[in-house]
Order: sequence, then structure tokens, then C-alpha cells
Amino acid sequence: MKSPTFCAIINLLDYDTWKGAFFMGRKNPAKNINIGLLAHVDAGKTTLSEALLYATGQIRALGRVDHQDAFLDTDAQERARGITIFSKQARLRLQMTDENLHSEQTIGLTILDTPGHVDFSAEMERTLQVLDYAILVISGTDGVQGHTRTLWRLLQHYNIPTFLFVNKMDLPGADKEVVQQQLKTELSDGCVDFTQDSGEAFFEEAAMGSEALLDEYMDQGSIAEEHLAHAVAKRELFPCYYGSALKVEGVKELLVGFAKYHRAPEYEDEFSARVYKIGRDAKGARLTYLKVTGGTLHVKDRISYDGLEEKVDQIRLYSGEKFETAEAVEAGEVCAVTGLTTTVPGQGLGAQQESSVPVLEPVLNYRIYLPDEVNAVEMMEKLKQLEEEDPQLHILWNEQLQEIHAQMMGQVQIEVLTQLIKERFGVVVVFGQGNIVYKETIAKPVEGVGHFEPLRHYAEVHLLLEPGEPGSGIEVASACSEDVLDLNWQRLIATHIMEREHPGVLTGSALTDVKITILSGRAHIKHTEGGDFRQATYRAIRQGVKSTESVLLEPVYAFTLEVPQEMVGRAMTDLKQRAGKFDSPEFGTGNGMDYAVLQGTVPVATMRDYSSEVHAYTRGLGHLTLELSGYDVCHNSEEVIAGIGYDSEADTANPTGSVFCAHGAGFVVPWDQVEEYM
Repeated sequence: MKSPTFCAIINLLDYDTWKGAFFMGRKNPAKNINIGLLAHVDAGKTTLSEALLYATGQIRALGRVDHQDAFLDTDAQERARGITIFSKQARLRLQMTDENLHSEQTIGLTILDTPGHVDFSAEMERTLQVLDYAILVISGTDGVQGHTRTLWRLLQHYNIPTFLFVNKMDLPGADKEVVQQQLKTELSDGCVDFTQDSGEAFFEEAAMGSEALLDEYMDQGSIAEEHLAHAVAKRELFPCYYGSALKVEGVKELLVGFAKYHRAPEYEDEFSARVYKIGRDAKGARLTYLKVTGGTLHVKDRISYDGLEEKVDQIRLYSGEKFETAEAVEAGEVCAVTGLTTTVPGQGLGAQQESSVPVLEPVLNYRIYLPDEVNAVEMMEKLKQLEEEDPQLHILWNEQLQEIHAQMMGQVQIEVLTQLIKERFGVVVVFGQGNIVYKETIAKPVEGVGHFEPLRHYAEVHLLLEPGEPGSGIEVASACSEDVLDLNWQRLIATHIMEREHPGVLTGSALTDVKITILSGRAHIKHTEGGDFRQATYRAIRQGVKSTESVLLEPVYAFTLEVPQEMVGRAMTDLKQRAGKFDSPEFGTGNGMDYAVLQGTVPVATMRDYSSEVHAYTRGLGHLTLELSGYDVCHNSEEVIAGIGYDSEADTANPTGSVFCAHGAGFVVPWDQVEEYM
């Protein structure tokens, strides 16, 4: 039986367009393509997902966010708040018939709708790891907004080819020319209007995407469709489409454009997969959401990871709330599986061994207050379930203070998590005031040494610690010969370096922006076990950090502040008092007002409630945009270090010294004497 999904569209559009999209040069057509929908909150992303489902015949009636009946907003909190909180997926099948070639072409699409609210950016970023393409939704009335720039940066980081859909073009104030110019100015010159993808003007603009396109245009006066598609895949061109998702205007053109200008990725035959999400179904069963990136995954297959070997009990293909079970899924498909008990988002399975490290991180730490009758230890076990689903929560038990702490993005996330804990565990918790999440790095290279030799155990590790590039996190390399230390031990050391956050010595905050190179190591043929190298590695890092100069880092915002010109002096004074760094103001005129714009960076710690202050002193005429922009040297390090009062030598969970053995007993050697004993 033929699918009706695209019959309506093909009748409305030029058949040659479809023929070119599906059949020209497609010897191995895509079996499944994963497309992510991303947007600044309220740009209409979920509405676009409804329109895509409706236009392809997957749903018979359009749901609406404000009517609380959107197909992919299945959670009660999502419907009540009118925002997407959890990433969801919907499966489409696009089936076309070429009457001339007497053949059919079917493309499977999985649409992944991601949260747009900045508080749920971590959920959105996890989904990026499994996308083949993205559709970035822009509001035609608001243009490029603060979170839009963050999304663009992430799409660039994960190297995801991107289409743009400018929504709400039916509303007053939406100006296509203005938005198109803004896309070019603020995102990329490669943003090209593809609504009319032919003619001299179009080819001339598209030719600016690369030298190869320009050469072809100069020689031929046009550019082949296949070469445009190649440029899109290489992120040299970003096709832009315009319309209204609510009225399903421009949606069919977007689908046609995607069909023409996407190309399917190729995969290896050996099984591999990437985990991007952990969830639980209505009955509490643990679900591992993953994308198969090589080979085929079958029910009852056994997967080895983290020293475990576990069986895949069930494969589920979700679309909205409902799912179908499958016996197998091929490379390129996303699914949820049961049977895996300790998988984590970002983890690679099979041949896909490496794990990905998120770019976005929470910058505020909150204490979780429990009711008096609730046992904190038992509650920690339950909260760890939530950390499995969102590793960025970093739920920790502070032994010294006897407190539970979690890291959060903002107030909306706190409200959602509070309700989630109440619904799932029947406990009403309260979050305290948020504290800044600091980090630490080092200023100079140093060699760190760790020795672990209690009775019948032995491991020794030598590491070179060097300052890394800002935002690089922890990087690992090896300069150790296999003649000195077997490769399997070196790999184990690298695993131990990356398996956890390592506390710094100034405040106990996580170490970052450090390159760690394995220089040497020693093992005993009889007494060395894997856990010995864990201890030696941890101690080598701590000993190295203690032996060099450390630097405290704090999270910073990239800000844009627009105020009436006569108030720019007040704005500059405020920002200087808040340790902001900014360029000279730019002046302009618009909406009947002379205004000034300041741009720069400013510590997160100094900007609490400043948005409301701007609104007050500008009488509602000012506008402040804040976008998390990584970490920088802390503006008040001495004050913060004194306030936290961390003692690295009193932190028994993270020792700085090493363990040696003499006369049949182990003894601890302080960090500054370790090299003498070695």
C-alpha cells in the first residue's frame, strides 16, 4: 500500500523539483535522516514541528502550544508552561513515485524537537550529538536573539549542517529583507534565501559560499544542485526559508528544499552507537536513547561497556508518546533500548568508544533542603536517578556540611525539578540561594607524580600538566613508550584522568583547561590491579597542581546592553562597577529614539537582578541580553578563596600525597616529599 504522506505536496509543486530532490545522483538513498529543531524560546519551534507532522500526514489536526495539545509536548509541565522541557522525537516517512523511472523513493525522517528555554540548554545540547541536520527557527518579528547565538555556536561546534526557517512572517513588523540581512551579519554570510533557488541573483549570492562555487558560477553562470547540496553539508551554505508555521505557510517549501539539499551520511559496517539521553517510561523502566552510528543493533545483542556486558532486551522506536518495538535498527536510526543499566549521555558504545564533553554547563550551585523526616542517604540514591537523566545536575553529597547540592541553569529549571521530585518520589524539596560554580586551572607547566603502594599493590604515574586553551577542558595525550609502560596501562591512566572531575587546590572547584600528558609509569607484574592506577593517577594530578601556581576562574556573560543615549554614562559606570569589560559604545537611531549599544563580557556573579535595574532606570526603554560565554580569571579571587575556606590537605577524599611501602606496611608521604621517596 502506498503511503499518502507527500501526495498533497507533490501536486502543489513542480514535479521536476521533486525528481531532482529524490532521484538525481542518488545511488544509495538515505534510509533515515535525523533532523533537530532548535530555537530561542517562543520562536515557534514546537509549532513548526506540528506543521511538519501535519504537512506530511502524520497527524490529522494541528495541535497548538497555547491549547496544550501539541503532539510532542507530552509532559504535563510542558503543556502547563507552554515550553518544551524534554527532547522528543517523531518519525516521518516520505514516499515519492517517479512515474518516468517507474520507481519509488522512501526517506525516513526522525524529527527531534529540543527545548528552547535557556534553562534546559543541557537537554538540547545532548540531542545535538545525534543529528545529521538541524533546522534553526528564527522569529520573523524578533530576529536573532541572545540564545540564537548560543545555538549557532553549538551547531558550529558539533559541525551540523543547518537549514533556517524564519517563522511568524504573517505578523506585523516581520520584514524579510531586514531579517535576511541580520542573519548574514550576526550568523554567517552563508545564510542565503533559498525560496527562489534559481536565477542570476540566487546563484550570485550562493557562489559566495566557497571558491569552488564561485568558480563554477563564473564558468557556467549557474551552480549544480549536487554542488549546492555538498556546500550545505560542509556548512558553507545555510538555506533560509520564510513562512508561518501556525498557518502552515512556507513549510512545504522547507520540506522540498530539505529533500533537494540534504545528503545522507555514510556509516561503517561494525556496530557503534552514541548515547544521547537516559529516561524512564511510565512504569519506571530505564531507557537508553541512542543513535546507531555503524552496523546494526539487534534485540538480544550483548553490548560491552565500562567493564560490563549487558543484553539489549527491547528496542523501541518512539514517535511522541507512543512507540513501536523493532527486532533491529540500522546505522543512522535513533531508538530507545532497555537492558542497559549504567549508560550515560554522551557515551560511545561498540566501535564508538570516545565520549563527548558538553559545551554548556550550569554556573549556579544550590543546596537542596529536605523535609526533616526524609533520610538524606536514601534520598541521594533517588536523586541520582535524575542525575542519570541529566548529568549536568552534578548532584553531590557534601560530607563536611552534611548537605545535598545540585547545579542548575536557572529558576525555571528549579521549579520543574521541584515538581518532578514531588511527582516521582513524593517528596517536597526546597532549593536554597544559588552560589557561583567556580573552576580552577594552572598558570605554569608542572610534572605531577603519584605513587600507590600499600601492601600487595603497586602503581606509579608521571604526568605533565600544562595550561590549556580557554574552554578546552581537560585534554589527554601520551608521550610514554610502550617499552616503559604497556599500552593497556596507559589507556587505563587516560580513562582515570577523564572519568571524573579533579578538584583544584584553591577552592576545591573542578580543574579545567589543562592538557595532561602521560610521561611515564610503572606496574608490578604480580601486584598491580586496575584500581591501583586510579589511585596513582588521581594523586599525580593533585601533587602536580599543588606544585604549581593555580588560577581561580569564574563564569562570565557576553552581554549586549542597549539604552537611550543620554543614559549611556550610567550604563558604563554600572558595568565597570560590576567588573565588566566592554568596547566603546556604538550609537544609532531607531523606533524614534537615539540609543547607545555596549557589548562585552561581565562576571555572572555581579549581574544578578541587573536586568530589572536596567528596566527601572531606562523606564522600560533599555534592553539587556546576557549569554553565557565560558570562564575567565576571577575578578575577586582572594575574596572568593577566603570565603570558601577550602583546605586541600584536609580533603581526605582527594589526597595530595602518595602511599609507599616499607617493612610490610604502607605509609603516606606528603606531596612535597614524594619525589624524594620515588
